[in-house]
Amino acid sequence: MRNRHDPIRTEEVYLGWIHCFFLFHGKRHPREMGSGEVAAFLTHLAVYEHVAASTQNQALAALLICLSGHPRDRRAPHRFGSRDPTRTAHHRHLRG
Repeated sequence: MRNRHDPIRTEEVYLGWIHCFFLFHGKRHPREMGSGEVAAFLTHLAVYEHVAASTQNQALAALLICLSGHPRDRRAPHRFGSRDPTRTAHHRHLRG
């Protein structure tokens, strides 16, 4: 996360959300989780923790950084799927 040039406080908050996400899902490895787990966590925040939409967006941004490997990509969690046409086109472009 250090290469994103975010303020230290932003990094601390994002790491906190990532920590809560992993605890929520029983410390499962990130490779075992995807959009379903992200949606379940965000739903839990909204329904049971009553967090604001902006707080959910902050948690989502942190999870996207952690799980997607694309730090500046703030698209919805469905990007984690292997059949995403944008990701496929992007990879084709990189290959030349």
